[in-house]
Amino acid sequence: MTAEQRLKALGIVLPTAAAPVANYVPAMRSGPLLFVSGQVAFGPDGKIDARHRGKLGAEIFNEAGLEAARLCGINVLAQVRSAIGSLDHVTRCVRLGGFINSAPDFQALAAIMNGASDLMVAIFGEAGRHARSTVGVAQLPLDSAVEVEAIFEVRG
Repeated sequence: MTAEQRLKALGIVLPTAAAPVANYVPAMRSGPLLFVSGQVAFGPDGKIDARHRGKLGAEIFNEAGLEAARLCGINVLAQVRSAIGSLDHVTRCVRLGGFINSAPDFQALAAIMNGASDLMVAIFGEAGRHARSTVGVAQLPLDSAVEVEAIFEVRG
């Protein structure tokens, strides 16, 4: 199965890639690498649901955090498709960077980031396994609970 076929089989419809909210580009290609700027937990309507706003371990908890990380991953994939035309041009998910808007004592950062990591493996199979960093932060843009950035190896 191709990445696009897996996406369809999982019933995931990628949204229109979100426009930047500041002075940056959403994706930049350098040779075989595609760098995707941090994506927040926009839902299909282009807004962040109240369940995905705020701090993990304070206003929101693990299940909503996992959903937010998955939405960030979906938005990363939307940027990839927008930049290169098809997820089938991805040869490897190289790295994900995760930022978790968290209370100071929240310790499940890595578990929350699995919402995005698991999505990459589901879409790209073994080529979706990646290096990763996950960092707890005091605040994120638009009060998103999670933000995810990515690096992909691409062909074509």
